[in-house]
Amino acid sequence: MPTFPSVDEQLKQIRRGAAEIIPEDDLRDKLERSRETGEPLTVKLGCDPSRPDLHLGHAVVLRKMRQFQNLGHRAVLIVGDFTGMIGDPSGRSKTRPPLTLEETREHGRSYFEQASRILDEDRTEIRYNSDWLGEMSFEDVIELAASHTVAQMLERDDFEERYEAGKPIGIHEFLYPLAQGQDSVAIEADVELGGTDQKFNLLVGRALQEAAGQDAQICLTMPILDGTGGAEKMSKSLGNYIGITEPPEEMYGKTLSVPDDLIYRYFELASGVPTSDLPRLKEFAAENPRDAKHELAAALVELYHGEDAANEARRHFEQTVVRGDVPDDIEDFAPDARDPASVGLLNIMSGAGLTDSNSEARRLIEQNAVSIDGDKVQDTSLFVDLTERAPFVLKVGKRRYVRVVWNGAA
Repeated sequence: MPTFPSVDEQLKQIRRGAAEIIPEDDLRDKLERSRETGEPLTVKLGCDPSRPDLHLGHAVVLRKMRQFQNLGHRAVLIVGDFTGMIGDPSGRSKTRPPLTLEETREHGRSYFEQASRILDEDRTEIRYNSDWLGEMSFEDVIELAASHTVAQMLERDDFEERYEAGKPIGIHEFLYPLAQGQDSVAIEADVELGGTDQKFNLLVGRALQEAAGQDAQICLTMPILDGTGGAEKMSKSLGNYIGITEPPEEMYGKTLSVPDDLIYRYFELASGVPTSDLPRLKEFAAENPRDAKHELAAALVELYHGEDAANEARRHFEQTVVRGDVPDDIEDFAPDARDPASVGLLNIMSGAGLTDSNSEARRLIEQNAVSIDGDKVQDTSLFVDLTERAPFVLKVGKRRYVRVVWNGAA
């Protein structure tokens, strides 16, 4: 029989960073029964298969699930391969394009591979909701739809805003929270995790469990993490993200750009520092934000890459940013060019992996964030003659370097 920490100790860990626990008294009761019976709680988290590239914002709820695992409870990751074909409308101002079942499965595998950097893979159960939702008959769907009224659905902020603005809402979108709630019924979840934008969906699951005669799940929501710019939520499309699979040097450097007033928030929600250390870090962040950012950066890199990588990332930052040196381990890149005498710099940057696209490369040049051998580039339409100029050091931002070569020149 497994042993669990005291209920008070478990609640202390579970409360960390949580926005809401609905209702907390019921959670205490569940934890007490779990200790008495030796049966772990079933903790559910739905995976959105439309976003397979995870950043620290996505990791907030994953870290909460890992806390439950560390406390001895059962983690069930629901890959929404079936609901992904509907498209989650949460927080959306318009209908989200649906995916095919094959796309949702592929994205789900990528999601789990990345999530395994946070979760204990051996103690994580993966379920696909097509296993039960795909088996429902039309009669079952009608019965499920009858559990909620249109008025109840319009209580959701995003639905209400679109309805009042005269924007279309598909009938299938009303089915999404019902389908997600049915997932809770299928696995008999004790706790469901989600961001604050998922509160309505989580409460629907609680209602459907009660209707099915089950013990209703606890709804635990986590805050939406602000991006490195501080003004908007973390998003890859906004360029204010820190990816959990990014190289250590990138992760370290990006963390240092976090606004001072978010340092503690990142420690609390995104790092793996002990809960007992949070009071010290809160004071440290307020009194010495510069050094606190370095401690945060090291904590995040160590969490995803290990202690040695964190130490090397700090050394790399001091060498390349503080002293302005070119790193010793700079990689060579030979562009695949039909005409080496005239190669677009935008293509070199994206081809070398320094940017995700030509549009991002153009934006960085406009921001004076690109240099060749130390000279700032200001022309977004610059073409380079590799036969004459290579090799040269191309720098993007503060931390990304590549040595551009041609015909093996070094």
